[in-house]
Amino acid sequence: MARLLRWARPALPRIAAGGVASLGASLLALAVPQVLREVVNGPLLTEGSPGAVVQAAGLVLALGVLEALLVWCRRAFILTPGTTVEREMRTDLFGRLLELPVAFHDRWPGGQLLSRAMSDLGMVRRWLAFGLVMLVVSATTAVVGVGLMLATAWQLGLVYLVGAAPVAWLGFRFREDYKAVARQARDQAGDLATTVEESVHGIRVLKAFGRGGDALEDFARQAEDLRSTEIHKARTLSRVSFALGALPEAVLAVSLGLGVWLAAEDAVSVGALVAFFATAAVVNGPVERLGQLLAMTLDARAALDRYIEVVDTPNAVGDPAAPRALPEPAARGSRVVLADVRFRHPGAPPQSRDVLDGVDLEVEPGETLALVGLTGSGKSTLAQLVPRLYDVTGGAVLVDGVDVRDVERAELRRAVAVAFEDPILFSASVRENVLLGVDADAISPEAAEALVRESLDVASAGFVDALPHGLDTVIGEEGLSLSGGQRQRIALARAIAARPRVLVLDDPLSALDVATEAAVTARLRATLTGTTTLVVAHRPSTVALADRVAVLEDGRVTGVGKHSDLLARHAHYRYVLTALGPDPREVPPQDSLSGLLDLDEPVGGAGRSRPGAER
Repeated sequence: MARLLRWARPALPRIAAGGVASLGASLLALAVPQVLREVVNGPLLTEGSPGAVVQAAGLVLALGVLEALLVWCRRAFILTPGTTVEREMRTDLFGRLLELPVAFHDRWPGGQLLSRAMSDLGMVRRWLAFGLVMLVVSATTAVVGVGLMLATAWQLGLVYLVGAAPVAWLGFRFREDYKAVARQARDQAGDLATTVEESVHGIRVLKAFGRGGDALEDFARQAEDLRSTEIHKARTLSRVSFALGALPEAVLAVSLGLGVWLAAEDAVSVGALVAFFATAAVVNGPVERLGQLLAMTLDARAALDRYIEVVDTPNAVGDPAAPRALPEPAARGSRVVLADVRFRHPGAPPQSRDVLDGVDLEVEPGETLALVGLTGSGKSTLAQLVPRLYDVTGGAVLVDGVDVRDVERAELRRAVAVAFEDPILFSASVRENVLLGVDADAISPEAAEALVRESLDVASAGFVDALPHGLDTVIGEEGLSLSGGQRQRIALARAIAARPRVLVLDDPLSALDVATEAAVTARLRATLTGTTTLVVAHRPSTVALADRVAVLEDGRVTGVGKHSDLLARHAHYRYVLTALGPDPREVPPQDSLSGLLDLDEPVGGAGRSRPGAER
């Protein structure tokens, strides 16, 4: 819990002031029984003047009013800093999520992260603003109150202390039992949030396959598990709350009998007896609240554990301690070199092979290189190593002779832009999505508008003008209000608008129809001139963009060259493009095959319509 000081330190003065105000209110409450003792032993048991009673009543009233004022001060002091701490922690968590590598997000469900950012931090704020202060105040009130009880009637105070021993033991047992179930409940709540998130995102699939009922059953099962855990928490808390309420009352019953006997024997005064039980009434409230406050503390600890778990996750893809700058290229594009590159996903079994197993590849400035291979050959992984979305586990990726691990990520990702096969758009306008990779402060509004128009034109995304508000149309969550092809074209325009040195295209045209793909490909041919481009190709038409082709097979580059040369001499390349059944080593070069897949014809020409060409 001490880790909370990192965010709470600026708010501590006001939190402490609120605690002092709350403690003052409790101490004023403890002062009232002492006034009653003087009233009982004075004017009530003697022939004192009625004025003394009125004065005592006025004093009690003043103490009550001052106590209420201090309670108001506690709330006024603590409310603002508590929400400020929550905001800072939430902002730091989001910043950390942006910093952590893609491999982290591959492992962590979105619902778990969302529950940490929202409900867990809400719990921490409530504990910091109320639970912590009241825990300290209640414990202090109990200690001071017991001290006053001992000073007022030490015999009865000792009885009360003896009754406190089992309360302390129960509190320890409660802590051990409750903390595990508190963490379990929060983890289950995160799992439930993940289920909701996945179901909402996949609602089209659930409806299309009629599996809504199954999804509901799974959700209901998880909700029931969470309910059972919460009931377990409530039962655990109810047991200690019962004990914390019943034991002090039982002790007071014993004290009452003993106190009456002591008063009859003149061992204690009647005023002292009244003051003792009035003080005990004040002390019993904080004692009974200790169970609730301890439960709140344990809940806050579980929430903070989950938060720190994310914040403390080491970033394996961080900025270097002594970063190097990328040299200015002589041309628009940069030279990209992969030197003995190896990659293994974090947490992969030791016996599994590397996804990339010693890849050597060079892409010259301004060249377009297509990566071709069967599913699982490592094409997309290789493409994501260039912008350092993942880090190599062996070898190096060099851009203009500089290892990408020696460059600050922000600078590297300004130089390298990516368009993914599965495009992700944000809940913002079309214009804002296209300009995502552009420094808006570095160009004028007119230049930005021209850049957006040019990029959308290259991506054949003229459909945006037909949207309700044109470029200002706000795209729904993840762009699901658009078709797959429309999303891909906006994502492609976004990559083009960044004007990168290196452009990575991970099959960005897969959702387009033949005619649209042909138009986009033709424009890209002209636009990519001078830009170093890596194209992950999953169909022959995409290879038409490339100056050269690299063939990946089982994580290795087994051939690099022009399309026509590879068709003639590389069996696996022919196998990939035609999906032939026999082992690729047994497939001889054939002129008919070369003619079938002649990509030197105009894109979208007759060769594209021949049977088997799309395969």
